[in-house]
Amino acid sequence: MTRSSSDASGSELPAPGVIHARDAPVTRAPYRGRVFRPMLRAQVITDVVIAVVLGSLVLITSARGMDTPLAVVTVVGMTAALALRRLSPGLALAVAWVFAVFEMLTGQMPDLSNVFIAAVLYTTSAYGSRRVRLAGLVSAIVGSVTAALYIGVDDYRNRLTIETASTPFQESLQVTVSYFAVVLLLLLLPWLAGLVLRTRRSASMSREAQLLAERDAARADRAVAVEQERVRIARDMHDIVAHSLAVVIAQADGARYALKADPAVADQALGTISTTARRALGDVRELLGALRHEQGTVPTPEIDDIDRLIGEMRQVGLDVRVEREGDPAGLPTTTQLAVYRIVQESLTNAYKHGEPGTPVHASLTYRPDTVEIAVVNRRADDGTRGPGTGHGLVGMRERATMTGGTMTAGVRGPDFEVSVRMPAVPASGQMPRGRVTPTAGPTASPTEQERTAR
Repeated sequence: MTRSSSDASGSELPAPGVIHARDAPVTRAPYRGRVFRPMLRAQVITDVVIAVVLGSLVLITSARGMDTPLAVVTVVGMTAALALRRLSPGLALAVAWVFAVFEMLTGQMPDLSNVFIAAVLYTTSAYGSRRVRLAGLVSAIVGSVTAALYIGVDDYRNRLTIETASTPFQESLQVTVSYFAVVLLLLLLPWLAGLVLRTRRSASMSREAQLLAERDAARADRAVAVEQERVRIARDMHDIVAHSLAVVIAQADGARYALKADPAVADQALGTISTTARRALGDVRELLGALRHEQGTVPTPEIDDIDRLIGEMRQVGLDVRVEREGDPAGLPTTTQLAVYRIVQESLTNAYKHGEPGTPVHASLTYRPDTVEIAVVNRRADDGTRGPGTGHGLVGMRERATMTGGTMTAGVRGPDFEVSVRMPAVPASGQMPRGRVTPTAGPTASPTEQERTAR
């Protein structure tokens, strides 16, 4: 059999009887509401040629044995059903039934063209709709019974005129049963073969759909991983560069004003600028090394580095007052890094957006199961000191969320407060010190309150 058009590419039928071979793909879904299936023109021509050749061979081989010219009509009808078997299984089945009944009504004996019915039943189960498939099964059973009775009755009439070893009815009954078994196998086996082909084709389509779904899921996972990596890089670059540049700018401004009045202060400010810039450069190199899957050359900041961070902020004029409770010695690397970056960003924001000359209160509480951070600073009177983009707050929230914690940030009267609560052991588990491979958690867009400069 030629492969079904449901597995090939073709165009939809613009009109009954007109078929165009194009490159547009044919849907694999069963055709509904149409008499003809979408097929390529080459496929239709192939089916017609095969049917004509087989029908001609039947006429040639059975020409002498034909009792009446009406037998030619039966062969032509069965040939037409064979030609239509894939283009329209339902119509081919109806044509086969019409000419089979015509054959019996005109008293013809079955010829080789009746074998074409087996091919029609094969296509009804392989390519037909649910109704056509069911009609093919019923036709195989009913057709076998009808053919057996037709032959049995004719055989019984013939045996009435001759002497038989037993009664004519018994002998004709044996012929009828035997003929029924043969015809049932001839018609039912092709129908079952078509059903097997249909099942295998459906399984293949399911596997293809599963592979496509898995491929799409892999693409989505890769896209999410890329986006998470971009967010992580942006967060780390912001934490490293924003803080360092804020310190450098503050020290540079101070050195410029102190250069003439007190060169020693200016020299100290320039030293702070140099140290901060070198440290920032080392952090950036570490980040770039991690992106290249190399071990960073500078250790990851830990809670012990918070004292140095507070010292830097005090040097630029920020009055930081710290309250500590508990022992952070047993905290894993990821938690220590998150605490350091959150404190760093909170102090940087307080310096950029807070009221100058007012103290900044930082509270660090270490409990066996949780870590709590609170940073409170006075907002600037005009509310516009230092432009803000909200990236710092987003980064802090992401770091808190990554560890399984929560963060709130907003106005509390005249102050602005950042409050973070996170588990002592992050949800992702313990990670080796000196190397951090965070997985980005859900991001939240900063609220308008968070975007407002403090």
